[in-house]
Amino acid sequence: MEFQLSTSAREPIYRQIVEQVREAVALGRVQPGEQLPSVRELSRTLVVNPNTIARAYTELERDGVLNNHQGKGVFVARPSSDLTRAAKKRRLVEQVDRLLTEAVHLGFTSRDVRECVTDRADRFQWGTD
Repeated sequence: MEFQLSTSAREPIYRQIVEQVREAVALGRVQPGEQLPSVRELSRTLVVNPNTIARAYTELERDGVLNNHQGKGVFVARPSSDLTRAAKKRRLVEQVDRLLTEAVHLGFTSRDVRECVTDRADRFQWGTD
């Protein structure tokens, strides 16, 4: 997995890593059970502080995206249904509301947003349809 980091972006480096890993999993670029580079290895490759990588991996592990097997490495987690359907729906609604707020401020119409979401949804790996 390759990372594209920007030191001039508003978003902190660890958040960039978190979002890129989450997207790679959602797009199927990395599969459940696949091993990711160690904290030390990735910090050397990206030339960032190991604590930055550790923070990103910790957040991803807390969110159920990664599993850390002590002494073996960091792996992409298998999808879990620990959250109730209602909790998942709340999280989805929060994210959709953020997207729609941004779209309104950028001057898009609801039709523009629907078309964009429909076009982009085909790129992602869905558990069920």
